[in-house]
Amino acid sequence: MKKSLKKSLALVLALAVLTAIALTGCGNSKSSKIQIAVPNDTTNEARALLLLQENGVIKLRDGAGITATKNDIVENPHNVEIVEAEAAQIPNVLKDVDYAVINSNYAINAGLNPVSDSLLIEGSSSAYGNVLVTKQGNENSPKILALAAALKSKQVADFISDKYNGSVISVVENPGDGYDPNVDYDALKDTTITVAASPTPHAEILEVAKQILAEKGIVLDIQTYNDYVVPNTVVEDGTIDANYFQHTPYLDNFNEEKGTHLVSVGAIHVEPMALYGGKQTNLDALGVKGK
Repeated sequence: MKKSLKKSLALVLALAVLTAIALTGCGNSKSSKIQIAVPNDTTNEARALLLLQENGVIKLRDGAGITATKNDIVENPHNVEIVEAEAAQIPNVLKDVDYAVINSNYAINAGLNPVSDSLLIEGSSSAYGNVLVTKQGNENSPKILALAAALKSKQVADFISDKYNGSVISVVENPGDGYDPNVDYDALKDTTITVAASPTPHAEILEVAKQILAEKGIVLDIQTYNDYVVPNTVVEDGTIDANYFQHTPYLDNFNEEKGTHLVSVGAIHVEPMALYGGKQTNLDALGVKGK
């Protein structure tokens, strides 16, 4: 009876030790997972994943492009966990994850400098140039042409260069004087143009265009939004004349998914997307070289 009891106790003890080891192993596996937050909208998630791929963090399946998601990851040598979050909220979750890929407009608004504070940063590809957008059929209206000319001015290009120092880059070739020779500005006097924009840097850039238009007696009403959906819907329903916050791949995907009829009137600037450290302060955990 005593031998049987001893055997039973030994068996229980052995099982307890094995369980503890198993739990410890699971804990180590969990703690070794590297969390990287990325935007959850289609084109910006793909853009973030492509940045990670370009720097050897992950590998996406062949053919995965601007609509790639975390499900397209085929190689993950660093045990990365992709955490999808609304783009505007990623600066708020940065402290809770190891790293985060953040759109520059939200990074700047959160006090981060994409050039000096990031660990990895995109090149200044004009493929992601932020565009002035209006509803199809309005792109050649005097109001939209006047606004486009103001945004494509040398004054705006100089403002972007001076204020953002590489965090935002003008993509306008041969900037003009801010006025379109085909527009009758006298007829537009006392007219109000409404435009939806992200607070930073878009609304700030529009303030320069506002001054240019004011010289012709035109009022530019800048309305700011912190999300990527409403600025498009208010242009589609005619509440707002135009918006300025998105790049062309996002616009194209939005039109396809929502059935909207929005068109680009031209690219103004590009904001390189970047990877920032949260719990990690360098790239050692990813085994890659930084900037």
